[in-house]
Amino acid sequence: QVQLIESGGGLVQAGDSLRLSCAASGRTFSNYAMGWFRQAPGREREFVATISWTGAITYYSDFVKGRFTISRDNAKMTLYLQMNSLKPEDTAVYYCAARSYYSSSPRAVEYDYWGQGTQVTVSS
Repeated sequence: QVQLIESGGGLVQAGDSLRLSCAASGRTFSNYAMGWFRQAPGREREFVATISWTGAITYYSDFVKGRFTISRDNAKMTLYLQMNSLKPEDTAVYYCAARSYYSSSPRAVEYDYWGQGTQVTVSS
């Protein structure tokens, strides 16, 4: 089992930045590839970014590429999402997730463990 807890969400204005964190506990964090997803009201959960075990490989959805950066610190067992140039359409609950293998696949069903989410609201 891996327990994941997100933090860092909040209310910001368009153009601002936020850094989300996802603290892991339980099994060895470095054994898992990690991902960020988000879900806006009335919409399906959508893939944001993923990162390999060591952090050497990352992959982003087109709508965040160039604005968001996923990273991890295995010694601290923490995953991050640096979000710059935020837009109102980035408003959503953001979730971190873990799986035992790395893939660029955006399918949420491939992830085994999920956090409870953190709300990000971007005002115009």
